[in-house]
Parts: sequence; C-alpha cells; structure tokens
Amino acid sequence: MTHNDSDHVEYPLSDNPDQVETPDGTTLSEITLEGIVDGEIDGDNIAISPDTLEKQAQVADQNGRPQLAQNFRRAAELTAVPDERILKIYNALRPSGMEKEKLQSMADELEEEYDAQINADLVREAIDVYEERGLL
Repeated sequence: MTHNDSDHVEYPLSDNPDQVETPDGTTLSEITLEGIVDGEIDGDNIAISPDTLEKQAQVADQNGRPQLAQNFRRAAELTAVPDERILKIYNALRPSGMEKEKLQSMADELEEEYDAQINADLVREAIDVYEERGLL
C-alpha cells in the first residue's frame, strides 16, 4: 500500500460507490440489502479493504488530521493479521502482561510476516516507553 500526497479523495467515499471495494473486489454499489437477504453477500464481501482505509487516511491528511490518517494506515495493515493474533498482541501490550522478549517477537512478526511496519513500530515504541517507566 502506498500513500500518494498528490491523490485527492472525495469524502464521503460512499458518494463514489464504484470506487470503494472490499478485499474480494466487491464494489460498494454491488452490496445491496437484497443480496444480503438472498445470501449472495456475506461477511467476507463487506469487510473493509486496506485500499479503502488508505483512502480514508488521505481524506484525513487533506483535512490536516495526520494522527487520524496514521490510525487508518495502522488499521489497513491489520486487515492482514488474524483477529486472534491481534487480540494476543493487544493483551501482551497491557501493563500487567508485558514481557520485553515477547513484545519484541511480536513486533518482528508484525513486520516480517504481515508487512505491518507501522504496527511493528508502535509495539517497539511501547517497549521503549515501558522500559523508561520501569514496567518491563
């Protein structure tokens, strides 16, 4: 996923439903209540895609909200990480459950296995803060 400052994204994204796709390529305009009721559209068809999250990040950037943009980019990376793994990483980041080696391993996993550099950096930053505060 690349971020291009020259791209201009119109908000809300739902005003351009053919330009918003789910991970399997279903466009927003193809998702209908009838399709859901008939079983043609399921949960996999309506998951958010990294591309859509990047578009939201671009909107946030265009409106002077870099922290929100970074959150969207972090979320985009996490679409590739299984939910169970995200919950284990989240729990490991809690002050009561921290082990430096475990957190470092998780950061490496995020970076190497899921190409989630922003999230790996966040875990590494947490390690530094926890060390400074004597929590590890």
